[in-house]
Amino acid sequence: MHSKTSQLPLTVMLVDNEPARAAIVEQALLDNGYKVIRRLENTQNLTRAVQESLPDMVIIDIESPDRDMLENMSQLTRNNPRPIVMFAEENESTSMEAAIRAGVSAYVVDGMQPNRFKPILQVAIARFREFQALRLELETIKTQLEDRKLIDKAKGLIMKHQGCDEAAAYKALRKLAMDRSQRMSEVALNVISVMNLMGEVE
Repeated sequence: MHSKTSQLPLTVMLVDNEPARAAIVEQALLDNGYKVIRRLENTQNLTRAVQESLPDMVIIDIESPDRDMLENMSQLTRNNPRPIVMFAEENESTSMEAAIRAGVSAYVVDGMQPNRFKPILQVAIARFREFQALRLELETIKTQLEDRKLIDKAKGLIMKHQGCDEAAAYKALRKLAMDRSQRMSEVALNVISVMNLMGEVE
């Protein structure tokens, strides 16, 4: 979500296939301090539209999410994540669970009441930020584990090739990384590639 100054209203992309209802929703958003910068009839080009307009959040007003809509939301969540709020008439648990898996931050089934817009959207933004922070933390941990595996494998190859102990192998890797201004995992990957070409990797 791109940064904005506190003076500017949060921008919204509204997805609604009923113009009259969409106009009511847009006015309610305006009354609550939000600005609709683009309106779509469906989610067919949702990711591209978000890339073009850069809204702070996406609001979808539908009867029930179908498979194509869920896939489009999943694609947006993967490529250009935004808080997504869905107002739906369908209260079936499977639809709700599928929408949440697709990246919906808030799924509201009891109608759109203008006086409830602001707290719902605020909660959705908070949930989105919490989820993004958790995802970033998990990705960082995953990267660290993958880096550690590469470094350990490279150390083992150096120990075998040069007949040295683990401390010496680690020192050699670290020196290479410093000399080349690279991360140790990058150097480790290079070492593994070279050893592979030399037939040292089993």
